[in-house]
Amino acid sequence: MSSTNRTLVKAAGFLMAAQLASRILGFLRESLMAGFFGQGSTTDAYNTAFVLPDLLYWLLVGGVLSAAFIPVLSEYIAKGKEEEGWRVVSSVVNLIFLTLGLLIFVGLIFTPQFLRLMVPGFVKTGNIGLATNLTRILLIQPLFMALSGLTMGVLNSYKIFWPSALGTVLYNASVIFFGTILANPAKPNSISGFAFGVVVGAFVSFAVQIPSLRKVGVRYYPIIDWHNPGVRRIGALAVPIIISYSLNQIQVVVNNNFGSSLLPGSITAVWYSYRLFQLPVGIFALAIAVATFPTMTEQAALKHWDKLRQTISQAVRMVIFITLPISVGMIVLRYPLIRVLFQHGHFTAQDTLTTAIPLFYFALGISSQSVIQILPRAFYALQDTWTPVILGIISMAINILAMVLLVHPLAHGGLAFATTIAAFANMLLLFYVLRGRLGRIDGWAMFWTSVKSLVASLFMAFVIWVWSGWLTPLIGIRTMASVIILVTGTVIGVLVFAGMAKLLRMEEFTQTMGLVQRKIGTR
Repeated sequence: MSSTNRTLVKAAGFLMAAQLASRILGFLRESLMAGFFGQGSTTDAYNTAFVLPDLLYWLLVGGVLSAAFIPVLSEYIAKGKEEEGWRVVSSVVNLIFLTLGLLIFVGLIFTPQFLRLMVPGFVKTGNIGLATNLTRILLIQPLFMALSGLTMGVLNSYKIFWPSALGTVLYNASVIFFGTILANPAKPNSISGFAFGVVVGAFVSFAVQIPSLRKVGVRYYPIIDWHNPGVRRIGALAVPIIISYSLNQIQVVVNNNFGSSLLPGSITAVWYSYRLFQLPVGIFALAIAVATFPTMTEQAALKHWDKLRQTISQAVRMVIFITLPISVGMIVLRYPLIRVLFQHGHFTAQDTLTTAIPLFYFALGISSQSVIQILPRAFYALQDTWTPVILGIISMAINILAMVLLVHPLAHGGLAFATTIAAFANMLLLFYVLRGRLGRIDGWAMFWTSVKSLVASLFMAFVIWVWSGWLTPLIGIRTMASVIILVTGTVIGVLVFAGMAKLLRMEEFTQTMGLVQRKIGTR
């Protein structure tokens, strides 16, 4: 393994560990909320309240950060022009915060009108008032998230990843703390404690990065230099992303619009299952993508095309190798998984059955969703932001069409299945166009990794299914029994998949075991 690849693997390994800790806390947060408030109109209002704040963040920061900010700043650093890079950073930050502040002010005023448009079913259920109050609390979050995100972008450009990873852990810890001490199941409005924790957590996530930011020699200028070539380039790169995220919110609106007209708790069931679906994506795929992205931008800036192809291929193959067995395992063990995480307090056995439906359809798309954390970043590294946007718009149209067609026969399961269909379509489109751009992308290696991983995963699933089918009638389905089934099924699944991967002589298995052995050897 080359020194560059070893660096990427180490960075990705650290980010995976941090993401795992953060996701565990995230599920503890969701589990506590489920216990306090169950799965119904109150939690539907809470989950809906994130839509407008998230829209503002991704509209002005998230897309600009991933597609424009990091590539341009990384290029300045790679070429030894840091001073000029800081002037560009300052101009962009000032522009973002002026615009974001104005939009938050407008959002606070027109929150009720926005929600009536997005979730008309809430007007009938009387849920619109709670959703409005929660949204107004959460509208403070984008300011701190923007500070945190931009700081993360600067540090990632210097290939410093741990402060932002720690910030995500502290973010969830904050939500848990305030949500728990302020929750009162008899008072639905007390769910606002979780919203307050989100705002505090966003601030803490930013504050923990400040020391590292100072160490890299941060320089801030109170300027907005429209004529700076770097600012103009970031603006040009950001425009298609802004358009993309604006259009992507149509999917969110359509999803919530349909969900608000289904049985109470449907939006929450989709949200909880979506969180489980995003678990492997966030822990593994996003960690690998974040760790790989600065290297891809540097290789593209220096025109090292063979190294760029190798980096993309290795990242995609590792993601497929990790997420395919997780996808299959989650399908087989979805009932004990939901029981362990959520079924307590006000969250009932019927709620478990309701949540298992969208989880099945989401799990089918884990690998596709994971791969599309990496492929758009390859285009961003090439400073091509329009291609992923155009392909994303096509996928968005597929998603909306699928929701319209599937929501009636499959109810809230149709909303999840539509997301999976769109993710798969987006992945295929990205592969096809990227191959045209780079000439070749090591496609056969990725194909055979997928085939071997699928064969190993299906054999693993069969063994887990036989085991859980034998054990469940013996010990039942109560909480401790579900823990035993989940833990033993997972351990058996890991061992079976590892054995099959070794039998199939998968390169990814050898790399993973080599990394583990080196880690153990250094202790």
